[in-house]
Amino acid sequence: MNAFTYRNGILHAEGVALPAIAEQVGTPFYCYSTEALVANYRAYAGAFEGQDAGVCFALKSNSNLAVVRTFAALGAGADVVSEGEFKRALAAGIPADRIVFSGVGKTRQEMRTALEAGIYQLNVESIPELEALSEVATSMGVRAPIAIRVNPDVDAKTHAKIATGKKENKFGIDWDHAREVYGKAAALPGIDPVGIAVHIGSQLTDLAPFRAAFERVVELLHALREDGIDIRRLDLGGGIGIRYRDETPPDLHEYAGMVRSITGNLGCHVTLEPGRALVGNAGILVSRVIYVKKGLHRRFLIVDAAMNDLIRPSLYDAYHAILPVAEPAPGAKTSPIDVVGPVCESGDTFALQRPLPPLASDDLIAFCSAGAYGAVMASSYNTRPLAPEVLVNGTDFAVIRPRPTVEEMLAAERMPAWLKG
Repeated sequence: MNAFTYRNGILHAEGVALPAIAEQVGTPFYCYSTEALVANYRAYAGAFEGQDAGVCFALKSNSNLAVVRTFAALGAGADVVSEGEFKRALAAGIPADRIVFSGVGKTRQEMRTALEAGIYQLNVESIPELEALSEVATSMGVRAPIAIRVNPDVDAKTHAKIATGKKENKFGIDWDHAREVYGKAAALPGIDPVGIAVHIGSQLTDLAPFRAAFERVVELLHALREDGIDIRRLDLGGGIGIRYRDETPPDLHEYAGMVRSITGNLGCHVTLEPGRALVGNAGILVSRVIYVKKGLHRRFLIVDAAMNDLIRPSLYDAYHAILPVAEPAPGAKTSPIDVVGPVCESGDTFALQRPLPPLASDDLIAFCSAGAYGAVMASSYNTRPLAPEVLVNGTDFAVIRPRPTVEEMLAAERMPAWLKG
């Protein structure tokens, strides 16, 4: 579904005109649709209805408390990769027993915090982490419920920077040693090896890599049960892609059907960890044109959003559709133009030679599909205040993270004694 549509010639988020938000909060700003968030979650969870499966939203895609609480109210769990995300999930109303703690570099403090809260599961990714977790758990008089993330050496055929399931990636235990590591885990006093975890990458639009990875996981499960290890949980990760340009994402019911066909007779609870699939197309970034610059060989649309606000184009060569907030006239001619920000980096570029209708200073534009890995990856480079985040619900909207003032940013820093005065 698309919650961002033109009404009477103006782009709206649900029932709210984007210029009305811009007038109140300034630009650039992120805007999320409650309607889209809810619809995306229900579509995902609904596809798995009737299976012993739970949906844990991956906070790394968008960790705003209001967004997470929207999912919490629908029954979602959480997939977190830091103590900060863990505490965000708790603060948003997701109980610890619906939270999975992933990540390759969990500290002992993070382990202790998670165990004290009664976390559902920690996904372990190395032998040193496994040994450290056992020591922490033993010192607390508990056994840590864990799944070992295995690396099935499956090529997800996605961007190199978001592929995680090949043998050269840093994630997980390599396939050939997984059974041995599970044996070690079962022998450790502070470890309860209850599951197997796998995640092969992000923005996947083909079910074949999923099937290959999941079938390998089932092979391992049978081997571990032969070894006397009671595997009763499968964490299948996330990775379902969305449409940015011309992609054709997998049908969720086909995906769920594939999962059922592979895991349905195993007696395991299945955990799913979608992120982008739930929030990607539920958010946009709205920006204002500063100048239209005519160079010798090309034109530049200079906007007030920058790579520090939305780094995906610079980091991943990512494509985001760009829409004028004022609907172009029927048949309006387009011409190629580079869309760039004001940051002093050549990489501060959103699009090269993008065909757009005529735009002028002070016009508003929207970067589509910006709900995932947008605000959450932002920085204050060039001492640019973080863009505010806004949540729309019908005809209402609220600022769910305000834009800090430069004075507030400066106040967070401290001058050493020898530089005072």
